[in-house]
Amino acid sequence: MQEDGEQDGRSASELIDRRIEELGDWRGEMLARLRALIRQAAPEAVETWKWRGVPVWEDAGIICTGETYKAVVKLTFARGAALPDPKKLFNSSLEGNTRRAIDFKQGDTVDADALKALVREAVALNRSKAKR
Repeated sequence: MQEDGEQDGRSASELIDRRIEELGDWRGEMLARLRALIRQAAPEAVETWKWRGVPVWEDAGIICTGETYKAVVKLTFARGAALPDPKKLFNSSLEGNTRRAIDFKQGDTVDADALKALVREAVALNRSKAKR
């Protein structure tokens, strides 16, 4: 996995590692788990660090962002509204025409296969748009 978006001499991947460590609770564990699944589904994706501290995964465009809040870890898919979601993972930001998000709360389980399928769909969509 490549990296982009250095800050203070640290690579994006190092900054994401640090964020996970700093959280030090279920949110860090969840972000680490989601990151691992994204990397498995999209091994060519680039990890970036944007908007003053948001982990971002990109492949021919933004796949998703990994924001952490007090009560949720939010994966926001840049083009989520255009993605098939047969397992109904999207549970947040449903009102817009572009983005869709998945809010993970403490104790939530992750449907790893469904999430990886969604990531692969996002990459395929990005690549199809990039070819035009």
